[in-house]
Amino acid sequence: MLKRLIARLYWTLSRWTLTAEGTPTRPTILIGAPHTSNWDFLLMLAIAWRLDIEVHWLGKSSLFRGWRGPIMRGLGGIPVDRADPARVVADVVAQVHSGSVFGLVITPDGTRGGNEYWKSGFYRIARETGMPVTLGFVDRTTMTTGLGPTIDLTGDIPADMDRIRAFYADKAGVRPERRTEPRLREEKPTSDS
Repeated sequence: MLKRLIARLYWTLSRWTLTAEGTPTRPTILIGAPHTSNWDFLLMLAIAWRLDIEVHWLGKSSLFRGWRGPIMRGLGGIPVDRADPARVVADVVAQVHSGSVFGLVITPDGTRGGNEYWKSGFYRIARETGMPVTLGFVDRTTMTTGLGPTIDLTGDIPADMDRIRAFYADKAGVRPERRTEPRLREEKPTSDS
């Protein structure tokens, strides 16, 4: 209740406009892109709290050390131990089977720009868990942020990524110069000759 109140106040005072094609009705991977600024995190929380979506997000384990740990977990954070990434998928699968509706927020373009490819973890987790992908966005050019469509991935990586690229084609992020084109390394053609 307090989170929704905070979010309503934020959206009343904010220069940003919230738009949503709908809220997820089952567990979903919630893509946060373009991820070009630390402000994206606050916008993600404001979106989730206003639309009453339980969110979890993945963060490097160092963010959860010391006094920050309880705060980050309280905001939905899940520490990722890079030495044991399979545990994250197992935890997500267990939550899916528990029946709770939530959004697992992943920023596949990495740490605020400068990458040639998106990280494919969101794709692997969605395929392994059967979760759809909801396209969350930030677009400074229109000062809009929110949720786009929810799509089921087919396993045809180039075709799925074409759909994702089409949606993000006109989304610039908070810092447009840091935007990374939605492309996975796995889309690169391999030469067998």
